[in-house]
Amino acid sequence: MDKQTIKNKLYESHHSFIDYLNSLSVEAFLQNKHEKWSPAQQLQHIYLGIRPVRQILSLPNFFIQLFWGKANRDSKTYDQLVTKYLLKLENGGRATGRFIPKTISFELAQQRKKQVLQELEKLSNGIDKLTEDKLDQCVLPHPLLGRLTIREMLYFLIYHVKHHEQLTKRNLVED
Repeated sequence: MDKQTIKNKLYESHHSFIDYLNSLSVEAFLQNKHEKWSPAQQLQHIYLGIRPVRQILSLPNFFIQLFWGKANRDSKTYDQLVTKYLLKLENGGRATGRFIPKTISFELAQQRKKQVLQELEKLSNGIDKLTEDKLDQCVLPHPLLGRLTIREMLYFLIYHVKHHEQLTKRNLVED
């Protein structure tokens, strides 16, 4: 995917999730079922994932490369990255540390919806500052997947929110 396609997919996937969350009742939005994250916690997790990537992409390119290094391989395709992520999950990979969402109030969750979309807009601006080549040259750390090129990290963000939207829907219908 080129930069514009990535930006479009990021927009579509995050807006789809927010739109779905907006369709839920307050009770459903805050409900934990079977010790699974509530929709509000799923939202918090998405925020906790997108924010550091946006922060990193707001740094000068040379700093990103200096701090995290250069890629020593080609970027994976979107499908390859998704396959790698799903394999990690199948093998027991889970969110850790700061990416595990705490229970949040309805009011904070409403703010988080806006903040996710604001972070998405800032992320889009950060993507605009990068060349197509830089997306494949610079690497960033991912707690589960290891070192990813920026392009791969953006692919992850596209899939990650879709994955959590699916989890949220599944968790709400399970009895």
